[in-house]
Amino acid sequence: MAENVHCLIEIPKGSRNKYEWDEELQAIKLDRFLFASVVYPTDYGFIPETIGEDGDPLDAMVCVTEPTFPGCVIPVKVIALFRMRDDKGVDDKVVCIPQHDPNWGHVDKLEDLGEPLRDEISHFFSIYKQPEGIAVKVDGWFPREQAIEIIEEAKARYRDGRQSANEEGEGSAAEEPGATSAREDEA
Repeated sequence: MAENVHCLIEIPKGSRNKYEWDEELQAIKLDRFLFASVVYPTDYGFIPETIGEDGDPLDAMVCVTEPTFPGCVIPVKVIALFRMRDDKGVDDKVVCIPQHDPNWGHVDKLEDLGEPLRDEISHFFSIYKQPEGIAVKVDGWFPREQAIEIIEEAKARYRDGRQSANEEGEGSAAEEPGATSAREDEA
């Protein structure tokens, strides 16, 4: 069960810079500066070795006392799921707390997260893409159990994608010099 996982941070809490992991570079790069006058309400990144419904690694928010930094890996406890939709479809975000931060140790489930923080997160994700002309619909908050199910599904998609890439590599990619797997082509 994926109650405890690791999260790779791309964007620290309080930032307007939108950083993203670049699979080809194997590094975090600056994607853009947020057009909206808002900042990320939590550290933001993804759970490695997952693929969300949108085809990207499964997004994760980590509630932190102090912001960390891009590239920081945090052992986290899964608390809830925040679901929204954008131009790519369903865009799930797993909400977590650091396993080793006593300031968040009392948080075990969605109901333990303060209403003001939940409202700030909902508001941020409802407007942060508006200036770019991208419509976003917030579907709301879901319990930890649903977040864990989403993580397990995302891990299975990742495993299936790797298995397919390996099978392709044994066939056509191995026969053609310079050929890449489907995963590398998407990066």
